[in-house]
Amino acid sequence: MEPLIGEGAGGEGADLIKDVTVESFRTDVLEASMEVPVIVDFWATWCGPCKQLTPVLEKAVVEAKGAVRLAKVDIDANQTIAAQLGIQSVPTVFGFFRGQPVDAFQGALPESEVKAFVKKLCEASGTDVQDPVADAIDQARERLADEDYGVAAEIFRQVVQHAPDNMDARAGLARALAAQGETDQAEEILGGIPEDQAGHPDVAAARAAVDLARQSESVGDLAALEAAAAAAPREPQARFDLAIGLFAAGRRSEAIDHLVEVLRIDRNWQDGAAREQLIQFFDAMGPTDEETVAGRRKMSSVLFS
Repeated sequence: MEPLIGEGAGGEGADLIKDVTVESFRTDVLEASMEVPVIVDFWATWCGPCKQLTPVLEKAVVEAKGAVRLAKVDIDANQTIAAQLGIQSVPTVFGFFRGQPVDAFQGALPESEVKAFVKKLCEASGTDVQDPVADAIDQARERLADEDYGVAAEIFRQVVQHAPDNMDARAGLARALAAQGETDQAEEILGGIPEDQAGHPDVAAARAAVDLARQSESVGDLAALEAAAAAAPREPQARFDLAIGLFAAGRRSEAIDHLVEVLRIDRNWQDGAAREQLIQFFDAMGPTDEETVAGRRKMSSVLFS
């Protein structure tokens, strides 16, 4: 495979992300948007989807390397701004340029759609900056999503060689290797990641993926698991084991459904093992993955019914 990465652009800009109030809105949004686009994230402390979206927005803004900025507005503490812009639900996101809102969306979008929103805003304002490392990581993630694990691993490996401190690439390489059954190599890569990066979203997802790969090695043949679950549909252990096997086979929606069914049968089985396993699935997939969002809804519908 030919190299995908050349020498990157300059470093990240300063003051890219700010908490904005009524008093600072004019300076940090309206005036700042005369230079570069400013994304305004309207959120609230009680809003679950906000907690999913904000880290994705922050990551996309940092990766844009100064081509766009992010202003975060707590609607409960800044009700005047929310009222003036007609904010009726959160999260709501506006894109400002030259003092005016030029684009917007509502709800916690997948990471790919958030990146498309940022890219569109930057292109329209002429501030778009090409980043070969970020482009290569995006390409590798697409391959990973398409289950083309060998190509994904090769691209991630090239990024790591070029930028060894890039946590997205190192974590992505671990995930791709784990998906190919190279669990030992994946664990070795994760073992070399500094402790202060343990909370990095991609690193956490990679660790969850490796743990799941280890679990799947012990559950046995998938056909046998399916037969056992069919023979005893009310037996939590059979469904639990089948869910792990299905997830390892890439049948994520089915895996989630089986664990949700375990919750329906007995939500306290094995001290809430089905709930904990679902959370591990969600961690491995990432907070904005469509299957994660749908799965959390299904889990909540049982737990809070």
